[in-house]
Amino acid sequence: MQLCAEDIERDRVMKIHSLMIQNPITITVHTSINEAIELMKINSIRHLPVVSKGNILAGFITLSDLKQGLIPSMLGDLNLRDLMIKDPITVGPEDDIEFAAQLIYNHKIGGMPVVKDGRLTGIITATDILRTFIDMMGILSSTSRIDVVVGNQPGSFKKVLQIINDMEADIINVGRTAQQTDQQIYFFRLGACKTETIKKALEAEGYEVLAAMD
Repeated sequence: MQLCAEDIERDRVMKIHSLMIQNPITITVHTSINEAIELMKINSIRHLPVVSKGNILAGFITLSDLKQGLIPSMLGDLNLRDLMIKDPITVGPEDDIEFAAQLIYNHKIGGMPVVKDGRLTGIITATDILRTFIDMMGILSSTSRIDVVVGNQPGSFKKVLQIINDMEADIINVGRTAQQTDQQIYFFRLGACKTETIKKALEAEGYEVLAAMD
C-alpha cells in the first residue's frame, strides 16, 4: 500500500524528533543548586537534563526538586547529585508521540529527556505533547463539530461517514467516547461549515445528533 504525502507528513509529525526541544539547556553534576534554579528562572523552564562529557545523560532535575533541596543544601552537604533523578524515564527521537504521552500520564511527570545511544538529543514536555494534540484536533482553528450517537451495529460508523461525505463536509478528525457501550458517541471535527443540513441528513437515517456546532 502506497502512502500519500499527507500520510508521510502525519507520520513524521507524530515522531518525537519533530516536536522535541532540540539542543536543550543542560547542566552538569558540578552545577550548584542556586545556579540551576537561576538558570531555570532566566530561561522560563522547569526541567534540566544533567549531562557528562560527550553529552551523555547523567540525570534529570526539575524546578520542584531544586526548590525542595535549596534550604537543606544551605544547612548541609546536599548537592545537585543528591537531588537529581539518576535514572530518569527517557524516550528516543524515533518513538511515537503517543508513547511519550502515555509515559507522561502514567508516571505523572512533566517532561522527559530524549536520548539516542546514551546521548541527549532533546527534551519533550507535557506542554509540547498537549500542543501537538490540540493542533491535530484543530481545536484552535476555525472548525465545526458534530457529535453523533453511532451505536455498535456493523456498518453504522461507515454509514455515518458516508452521509457526512455526501454532504461534502471536510472531516478533519474523528474521536469517540472511551467507554465501550451500546451508545457509542463519535465526535466529528469538520472544516468550517453549516452543520444543520448534515444534522438533518443524519437524523433522517435514524441517528441521534447530540450537538452540531458551526
